[in-house]
Amino acid sequence: MKTMTCQQLGGACEVEFSAETFEGIAELSKRHGMKMFEQKDEAHLKAMSDMSELMKDPNAMQKWFEGKKQEFNNLEEN
Repeated sequence: MKTMTCQQLGGACEVEFSAETFEGIAELSKRHGMKMFEQKDEAHLKAMSDMSELMKDPNAMQKWFEGKKQEFNNLEEN
């Protein structure tokens, strides 16, 4: 089990997500983001806007995703 924060994953807060795989962490982060979107949390809306800009360039998004996956892989087990 490894842990990353919302902020480490491009978000806006220190909420922690723990999972066995990067895909599991990504899913938890996505659910959290949807909840923050529904709550109209300003900091998270800004982070989502920034991520939307990144997504406009598929190569940049892929590079970002691979970097985060590598960061996860390099973490110590909890």
